[in-house]
Amino acid sequence: MHNSSFDIPNQQGAREHSEEPNLETGEGPEVGELGLEAGELGLEAGEFDCEAENTNIPTPVLNPKETYQDYHLELNGQICDEHGQFIHPDAPPPPFTSREHGDWTPFCDCTEFETMEFLYMKNQMSGSDIDKLIDTPPFADHKDLYSTINAIPLGEVAWESFTMKFNGEGSDEMEYVPYREWKGEGGNTKWQWHNVISGDWAWNQADEIAKDPATHGSTFVPILLGSDKTMVSVATRQNDYYPLYASIGNVKNNVHHTHRNAVAVVGFLAIPKTIKQYSEDAQFRKFKKQLFHSSLSRILWSFKTFMTVPEVMHFGDGHFQCVIYGLGPYIMDYPEQVILSCIISNWCAKCFALPADLDGKDAQLHAQIVTNVLCDNVNFSMLWYQWGVDADVVPFTNNYPHTDIHKLLSPNILHQLIKGMFKDHLVVWVEKYLECIHRKTHAKVVMDDIDRRIAAAPSFAGLCQFPQGHGFTQWTGNNSKALMKVYLPAIEAHVPNDIDIIMENMLEEIKEALDWFHCYCKIFQETGVHFDGFSLPHQHSLMHYVMLIHMFGAPNGVCSSITESKHIKAIKEPWQQSSKFNALGQMLLTNQHLDKLAAAHTDFMACGMLGPHPVDDSGEADERSKEDESDEEDDGAVEGAQVQSCTIHALAEELNDEHTSDTIPLSACPRFEGHIKVFGSAVSTFFALSDPSGIGGMRHEHIHSVPSSANQGVPVQTVQTCTRCYDTVFVNTGSEDGIHGMEVVHVLCFFSFHYGCDLETFPCALVHWFKLVSDEPNPGNGMWMVKPSFLDLELNTQELSIIHVDTIVCAAHLLPIFGEEFVPEKATFHETLDTYCGFYVNKFADHHSFEIAS
Repeated sequence: MHNSSFDIPNQQGAREHSEEPNLETGEGPEVGELGLEAGELGLEAGEFDCEAENTNIPTPVLNPKETYQDYHLELNGQICDEHGQFIHPDAPPPPFTSREHGDWTPFCDCTEFETMEFLYMKNQMSGSDIDKLIDTPPFADHKDLYSTINAIPLGEVAWESFTMKFNGEGSDEMEYVPYREWKGEGGNTKWQWHNVISGDWAWNQADEIAKDPATHGSTFVPILLGSDKTMVSVATRQNDYYPLYASIGNVKNNVHHTHRNAVAVVGFLAIPKTIKQYSEDAQFRKFKKQLFHSSLSRILWSFKTFMTVPEVMHFGDGHFQCVIYGLGPYIMDYPEQVILSCIISNWCAKCFALPADLDGKDAQLHAQIVTNVLCDNVNFSMLWYQWGVDADVVPFTNNYPHTDIHKLLSPNILHQLIKGMFKDHLVVWVEKYLECIHRKTHAKVVMDDIDRRIAAAPSFAGLCQFPQGHGFTQWTGNNSKALMKVYLPAIEAHVPNDIDIIMENMLEEIKEALDWFHCYCKIFQETGVHFDGFSLPHQHSLMHYVMLIHMFGAPNGVCSSITESKHIKAIKEPWQQSSKFNALGQMLLTNQHLDKLAAAHTDFMACGMLGPHPVDDSGEADERSKEDESDEEDDGAVEGAQVQSCTIHALAEELNDEHTSDTIPLSACPRFEGHIKVFGSAVSTFFALSDPSGIGGMRHEHIHSVPSSANQGVPVQTVQTCTRCYDTVFVNTGSEDGIHGMEVVHVLCFFSFHYGCDLETFPCALVHWFKLVSDEPNPGNGMWMVKPSFLDLELNTQELSIIHVDTIVCAAHLLPIFGEEFVPEKATFHETLDTYCGFYVNKFADHHSFEIAS
């Protein structure tokens, strides 16, 4: 490792900024009171206005139902040769690799490479276990295996450590040119945002860079950063790791969704420690903050030159391009935003809103140039208490061109909306509301019922279950997201309908939803849950979401769930493979080995010597919970009861579609005497780009129909608890969009049979129909209501049919309409669909359900 030193500046005067006018100090956080005019700072008047931050661009008149992109003219991603000379856009790329076919260097052959890849990447076997396994070739021991990995000439970036002193893949999934996109009919076109490179920020950065003609034709590559402390062992409380992750904004959001190798760990930040006596010392706190900024500045230093001078880089499509880097959105939670933006806790990092009234109107936006002027003209105490600025700390962005730290703070769905807004505020406030309205003892009874309602939610692909309700101590992002999807029906009748927030897709509707929330959340203040109002940073951050979507595109591309998902592969699994003693160096090597193996696999694949990884080939992803993965092979046929009379009617409908089964007498139906195969599940594959999916946007869902009798000899209680599972699905029955073109059915059995001279296979499902309760969704929570359909309710004769599985669209999630009744203590989610008479169609289960059931 290379060691170097790097000084940390400790004077606020060390802040770097352009010349500003000499200003007089004022009394409060109003820019005008300082005699500061936007024009004097080189800013447009109104730039501090949240709405004015969105560039007004004349909308072109387009043809109906078409999507149009307007690409940047100067930074337009032209291809070049390895010397940086631009070439014809149709020129073929040079060979991706110089490796000859059949050359497995540094491995002996394919068997040796795949053995090593399995042991190290897939199985993550320890060194001692590797020694025990491979007493025979291809490797002598684990040291031989590790040295072979180290010999791979690809994928290596040398790790570098430094000390500081205190002096007082997917080439088709890349976007190379900033663009703006419109979609619509005629004059009714709408501006839309997708990936980071489609936002205003990327376009404005390209404008700034393009002022230098030497950069024209280059590719703008935004560097996305994210940092988040993580705990590798809950038992031992070893949480001393602070990884810094990096990605690039050219990668599409759908690649980030699939957690591919688009995010890499680029460093581990120091976590300074001292004895308790000095833990709250002002100088020590100052040192920690400045250490954070100076570490980031040092780690990114190698990029600085190429933020103004193009660098020739080899891209995944085989071509060379001239690249200009820029510091892009930084993903972090609010406590880190405080340190990163050099503000005081409880202030907003995006605007000068006062902590006592964060959601107040007309708060001016932060800008680094304004902060620099303030630091030169306002005393430290006033900066701290009246402006919320920590003048002791110099932001790392001051060392880099075209960079303003306040404009790089990205929206954070996980920590701001899901964990912050929902878990830390709404869930807690509901509990406090119940304690205010009821006596504490009865409030606990109501909360127990809410827990049982949450536990009664039927299973759904990708949705974790809550057998004990929401009373768990270790909240994860998946816990919070899953709870959001089932929470509204669970609190119905226990909490007034005034407590409601429904988020829609369009920006105008986001604004409207925020207005409604600020109106209705006052019930928490009126009932004594939150006497002091709602000046809360996480909640206030939603006020800037519309602006941030304009700047950085859809917020799911810059969410901390992307970096948190990387904790497992980059931190926790390498830590488990280490000796646990001084593990950081071992973890760095493990990450380096993994990068080398991934690069070698790509290189061998480019030579036609290996196929792609299975998930890469299909562009599809299975969206199942961890519990479902063990049931991957439950698709085989099992012995089942004959359902012949129903099947004959279904067969008649398939062969003679001019009639329905109601009009065909049994005697006129074709005779069937063959075998029927019964299946425990079926797989639905559909396009759902906004949900977790493969990079092609395709998603798998397993739909189950498993009776309790499947496990013979197992006690009934055990079977019902473990195996019984009948899922509900959407069936396509009409040409209308949304719920009016669909029906919800309860799948009771999957089966298939062969018929005809060519023995054509007919895959079918026996289903119980549900029907809509009303022509409108429930006004309280916005969900459609359905109930089971019966031919004769007194005789409990269900309306059953046999349908072709091709009519099934995807899984549907139903939540009971509990009403005012309490849930029995011994109720389980396996019995829910058979117990209740009415259900909500849960449009919040996933994005695809939201599109269907909104």
